[in-house]
Amino acid sequence: MLSLAGTGPVVLAVFVILIFFSVVSWAIIFYKLFQIHKANSESVRFMDFFWKTKRFDTIAAQADRFSSSPLVMLFNEGYSELKQVMDGDAKQEQTGVSTDLGDIDNVTRALRRATNQEINRLEKYTTFLATTGSASPFIGLFGTVWGIMVAFEGIGRTGSASLAVVAPGISEALRATAIGLIAAIPAVMAYNHFQHKIRVLVKEMDSFSTEFLNIVQRNITGK
Repeated sequence: MLSLAGTGPVVLAVFVILIFFSVVSWAIIFYKLFQIHKANSESVRFMDFFWKTKRFDTIAAQADRFSSSPLVMLFNEGYSELKQVMDGDAKQEQTGVSTDLGDIDNVTRALRRATNQEINRLEKYTTFLATTGSASPFIGLFGTVWGIMVAFEGIGRTGSASLAVVAPGISEALRATAIGLIAAIPAVMAYNHFQHKIRVLVKEMDSFSTEFLNIVQRNITGK
């Protein structure tokens, strides 16, 4: 058990900061585990539904069933832009104005914008894990160094270097390093895990964007 009784104010502040980092990191870890797991599972279900349905209007009507999937955001943005393109094409045909592949560029930009938004959403809070992983060991080390300095000052005041005099201060100092590592190690492991999972989702988004654009191009160009 960690006892803070008799702890100096500086080392106590270090303990409080590290405990804060650790608690918030674990909250983020559990949240991101749930979020990314749901994004993965609903993406699989959405892709199965997408290829089976084959009609954009039907997919759009039921896309909310898979709202946690980043692919749904891409589809919604791409389909919304596509509808504007098709409406514009209908008006141009009535006025005798021809269309070109610039229409597809509008859809491409919409998909790229949606991809960036989804990446930002998936990466939200993960920077705190990176910060915890890099900063906590140094904060703990600072507490250790400070605690050892206080311990040596105690030796100077008492004139005794016996174990009974030195041990409590040294033990308190080393606990700061231990807590720093306890906060940092899970944060680093979780950050690396989430970055890997997010990279996989980004590849899926890129693949979906390519397939979506292929479908759009075939419909617009008639190829």
